[in-house]
Parts: sequence; C-alpha cells; structure tokens
Amino acid sequence: MTHSRNYSSKVKTGNWFEDVLFEEDAKKDCPEKKERGELLAEKVDFLKQNILRPVNLTVTNDGRLHFGNVVMLVNMGGEKRECSAVSINADINSLRRIPSPGIQAPCEVSAGRGIQACVRTAFIITSVDGSPEGSTLHFEQSFALKTTSGFAGGLYLTSDMKSFEKCAKKSRLQEVTLNDSGSFVSWWKIVHFEPQERLEYEGQPVPANVRVLIKHCKTNQALAVLGQHVIWTTYDNEYELTAHTFLNSCRGEQDNNHWILCTSDSAGKGLVIPNHPQSAAHNEELTQANPDI
Repeated sequence: MTHSRNYSSKVKTGNWFEDVLFEEDAKKDCPEKKERGELLAEKVDFLKQNILRPVNLTVTNDGRLHFGNVVMLVNMGGEKRECSAVSINADINSLRRIPSPGIQAPCEVSAGRGIQACVRTAFIITSVDGSPEGSTLHFEQSFALKTTSGFAGGLYLTSDMKSFEKCAKKSRLQEVTLNDSGSFVSWWKIVHFEPQERLEYEGQPVPANVRVLIKHCKTNQALAVLGQHVIWTTYDNEYELTAHTFLNSCRGEQDNNHWILCTSDSAGKGLVIPNHPQSAAHNEELTQANPDI
C-alpha cells in the first residue's frame, strides 16, 4: 500500500523521519537533473526552442506545387473557428535523445492557431509514385506529407479506418497522426474544392495558395479541423484534427475541409495566405528576431 502523507515533514507524525530523508534526497537530485537537462521546465523549453524554430517555405516561381516543396497546411477558419494550421502536437513524452534529439513516432497532430512557418507547421510534399523531386503535383495524384528532417524526425501524416480503440480522442472520428512509415495509409491526394469542377481539373497541375481538399487515399475521407473540439497542448488551446468529410445541404464539402497549401512569396519574405495579410508581417518579424535562421 502506497504511503500517503497528510502533514508536512515538520509535523512529526507517522513516518516523519523517512519523509525528511526523502525531501533531502529530492533536493540533492535537483542539481543533478538540472545538469542533465531532465527537469520538466527545461524539457519544455528545449522542446519549444527546437520545434518553434522558423523554417523557410518554398518559393514557387510558377505558382504551382511541386514534389519537394516545403509548405504549410492552413485552414482559413469559419463560424466560431479561427484560422489554423496543421501542427505537430509533440510534448515532452514525444522527445527522443538517441541517436539525436528529436520527435519520435507515433506523434499527435492538431490544428494550431499560431500561423507561423516553423518546424512544427512545415510539411514536405513527398512522392509515392516515383515522380522525381521538382516535378509538378497534379489533382488526384497520390503523395505524402512529411515533416522536415532533423528535429521533426521526417514523420508522415497518417490515417486509417477508425475503430473502437483507434479514433480521435474528442470527436471519435477517424484519427490523424504522425508515423515513421510511408505506407499506403500515409497517402493523400488533392481534390478541387468545387464539386462541379473536379472532372475538369483532374490531372491538371495543382496551384499553390488556393483552397483545395486534401483526401486520404485509403478511406477517401477529407482532412478536417474541428472548431467545436478544443484540445489543450503544450503550445496553446488548439483544434482537433481528423479525417472526415463534412457535407452541406448541397452535397459540397464544408469549410472544415478547405485547406490552402501555403508557400512563401516571391521575395521569400513571408507566408502567402490569401485574405490574411498579417501572416507575411508576422513572418518578417520572426525572421528579424532570428537573424541566424
């Protein structure tokens, strides 16, 4: 049976002597843990310093998306839902030290309201069908979304059929996570957001910085952000992310499923988000604050 203390060690009741020794040992361990970087506060600081480090998004000179492009996945928001971006939801339990510091799989994702291009929000458009890097991505073509290498671990945005044991925590819909396997469950495709124009656009190049749907190839469910399901993360209160197609009365997808694969502007100074002028200014401030990046 676990010993529970009802009084402080200064009150000499019960196993008071053992409690005094326990507190003294804890004080001795504190400097050693601090030296090894094992204190909780230091772990959180280490995580944030690395995962919030700015990243340069790709500049698309032709206005199209290409394999190898570094982009952000941004949802412009809707009723009672702010603009948000697909983000790595890593906590201190997601950290690995060997062979090098970074994020380990599996890792959760969320839709964060901090719209800044950083390790946490940057994804690489990755080929799964042998298309060479630099070639154009087309509508309905399979691809993978991979976190950057290094601290983010090069993990794949993954989903699969929901089950009683495997589903989103709040909504109980189809779960979306990050994993280290680039298998079929990590394949996605871009679909035109307007249902009546999909046949016309099938096989055409995908433009950057426009509204599209991102559909999971195996389940055909669209990536979605849920404004009514807020989750607490190390970074802030954020929205739950899932794979689920939300249809309106006209059988068109709702704005929960509308995404913009954002790149940098032609000058490389900031994030391109239509109708969101603050994004470029914020990124420019971020760059000035971190001149070494």
